[in-house]
Formats: sequence, structure tokens, C-alpha cells
Amino acid sequence: MSDTPSTHPINQEAVEAAVEAALAAFASAATVAELKAARTEHSGDASAIAQLNAQMRQVPKDEKAATGKLMGQARGRIEGAYKGREAELIAKEAAERLVAETVDVTRAPVRARIGSRHPLAQLQDEAADIFIGMGWEIAEGPELEHEWFNFDALGFDPDHPARAMQDTFFVEPADRHLILRTHTSPVQIRSLLSRELPVYVVCPGRVYRTDELDATHTPVFQQIEGLAIDKGLTMAHLRGTLEHFARQMFGEAAKIRLRPNFFPFTEPSAEMDVWQPNAKGGARWVEWGGCGMVDPRVLAAAGIDADEYQGFAFGMGIERTLQFRHDLNDMRDMVEGDVRFNRQFGGLV
Repeated sequence: MSDTPSTHPINQEAVEAAVEAALAAFASAATVAELKAARTEHSGDASAIAQLNAQMRQVPKDEKAATGKLMGQARGRIEGAYKGREAELIAKEAAERLVAETVDVTRAPVRARIGSRHPLAQLQDEAADIFIGMGWEIAEGPELEHEWFNFDALGFDPDHPARAMQDTFFVEPADRHLILRTHTSPVQIRSLLSRELPVYVVCPGRVYRTDELDATHTPVFQQIEGLAIDKGLTMAHLRGTLEHFARQMFGEAAKIRLRPNFFPFTEPSAEMDVWQPNAKGGARWVEWGGCGMVDPRVLAAAGIDADEYQGFAFGMGIERTLQFRHDLNDMRDMVEGDVRFNRQFGGLV
């Protein structure tokens, strides 16, 4: 278009500059998305080539044919460059995606690890289910407990050692008499005050004592306690219940024995042992929990006539039960959160 006058609004240099800018932008685009953005910039309504084309109305009639041909060729070059680069980038991205999605069928599979509940929680539920199967009910209560429910209603004297701060977590201010419960026995008192007789409840839950964490103790642990209040209950009913529970926990060959002991809330009271063939140092009897007939004073505190109703109670630690069942020597393994500990119980696949 060398014959175009210098005053012409569309000239060879301007058109060539617009085309070269578009071609350079297309060539530098690394992805299809970048290429589409470059196309909008260099051939869209606001592009340099579109602005030149808008000036066609100013071209003299005798020059419109040549100028139109020039603009048509320019647009053709831009569109051709776009399609060529688009095909290259589509092929490139498809090849990269193919590589990224390649599966090595000779490689060993990576197994997803499936979590589950902690073995202590599972064992607590299993123990509760045993009593549900016997017709008992599950009872729960607050972990932040009033001193009356935790001690007074259970027959603990005001100067009993268990009340001392060396054994019990007291919550300030002290005049509110709030503590972190030291056993789940307060739930038994609450059950007697809120349920109709007869009462057969089992009370699982978390309790707190100021013990140091070591192989056999932890300051926070799980308990399960049972309470039965009915007419005519005796120590024979207590022993039968505990023997059935022990066999469900440790197998049909499990044995228990009761040794005389003292607890403020039961009379007579007994320490319960279970035969542990896998105990460290050799097979022997191992203390499992405490039990006894409910003291008439405890019944009186709940407004129950001790001449008409009798009952028994018992309690044991879930951690100790887990130790006995699986020959575990260190209680710290249960609370340190190591998934390798859970895995041996089927907790992680």
C-alpha cells in the first residue's frame, strides 16, 4: 500500500505494528488460558487492530479496496497465528496431563489409614453393653461435681484423707465446694435421688485424682461403677454379677475373689481380685476394683428406707481392665497419643 497518501488514517506501519504485537503475545503465551487473554487484548474490540479498522470510514472511496485488503490480511495473520499457537498449547497441556496422571501399575499401593475410637473408649462401651444386656441402665453425671455428692452423701467423714488437696482437685473459690470428681460414685447418688426404685445402673466416665503419671497411675482416668438397689439383694448377688462381668471381659475361664476391706460407702466391703495369668513376674491375683453392700447411711442420704431396700455397688478402672486383657505394663502408653499403640487393637488399618 505504498501509494497510500501520508495523511491516510490507516497506514502500513501501524497495521504491521499491531500484527507484530499480537504475534509476539501469542508466541509468549505458556497456556491456553494465557493465549485466550492475549487474543482478547490484541484482536478484541479494544485492540489496536480493531481501532484501526474503525477508521475505515475515513478512508477515501478510491482507496477503500486496497485498505480493506490490507486490514483483511492483517486480521487473517492474527487469527492464523492464534489457531496455530492454540493447537500447540492444547497438545502440550494434554501431554503434560498425561504424564501427571500416569499410574505406575508396578508400584505398591498406598493404603489409606482409617482412624477409629481410642481403645479405652471402645472398652468402656463394651463394658457398658454387658450390663445393658443384663437389663441395667447407663447413668451419667457432671465431671465438675459438688463436694456433697462426691464425699458427704457417700459417708466420707469431714477429715477423711481423700478430701485433702493432695488427693483431690478443688476448684476455686473453695467456698463453692466444687471439685473434679474423684470417682463416678456421685452419679450413683444422683441416680438414687432421681429414679424410681428398684435401681440398676452402671456409671462409666472420666475421673480425676492428684496422682503422678507413671506406669500404673494417671491423674485422669476412666472408671465404670455399678449400683443395684432392690429388695432382698445380698453379697451373693454381688458376687454373681461380678463373676459374670469378669467372664465377659476376660473369657469363660476368668476367676475372681473377694477380700475383706473398708470403703466409707459400703458395709461389708471387699477388694475384688482377678486371676491374671500374664502378669509381670508370673501368674497371680491382681487387684481389679472395690465392691460391697451399700451402707444404710448412704441409702438414708438418698431418702431410701434401708429396712426395706438393700443394694450393692462396685467399681473398677477401665485402664486397669485394658492392661489385664492385653498384658500391658505401662499405663502411659494409653494416654500419650501414639498411633502405634492404637494400631495393635485394630484402631488404625
